[in-house]
Amino acid sequence: MNLKSGYPTLSSPLELSLHKKGLRLTPQRKKVLDLFQRIGTGNHLSAEEVHGHLIQIESKVSLATIYRTLRLLVRMGFLHELELTEGGHRFELLSKDNPDHHHLVCINCGRTEEFESDQVVLAGSKAAESKGFKLIESTLNVRALCPDCI
Repeated sequence: MNLKSGYPTLSSPLELSLHKKGLRLTPQRKKVLDLFQRIGTGNHLSAEEVHGHLIQIESKVSLATIYRTLRLLVRMGFLHELELTEGGHRFELLSKDNPDHHHLVCINCGRTEEFESDQVVLAGSKAAESKGFKLIESTLNVRALCPDCI
C-alpha cells in the first residue's frame, strides 16, 4: 500500500515550514523567496525594491502582499531584516555561512555594504557573558555616507 498516494509532496524548506504552521506556499511567497535566492546573500532590498524586481518579471504582486510576505519570511528564519534608524527596512537572505556580519549603511542613499569583524563578535560575546546572557548573534550597523554621497 502506498501511503503517499493522494498527498502532495512538500518539496522545499519554505513549503515544509509553512505547512508546519498551517500556512500555504502561495505563488507570491515563492516568488519573493526565489528573488532573494537568485540575488544571493549580501544583497539588501527594501520592500519597494522587491516589488520593482517582481514587476520587471511581470509578476503581479501588490506592495501590501510584499510587506506581509517579507515579515513572514523574517519570522520563519529565511530572511534577515535590517532596520535603519531613518525608518527604512532592508531585507537579505539569511545565511548560516555568515551569521555574524555587520553593515555600513549610507544615511543619504541607503546603500548597504557588509563587513566582518571578529572584534565586534568578541565584544558582543564578552558583553553577553558578563550580564549572564547567551549570545545568539552579533551585528553592528554603522551609519555613514558612501563615496557617492560625500
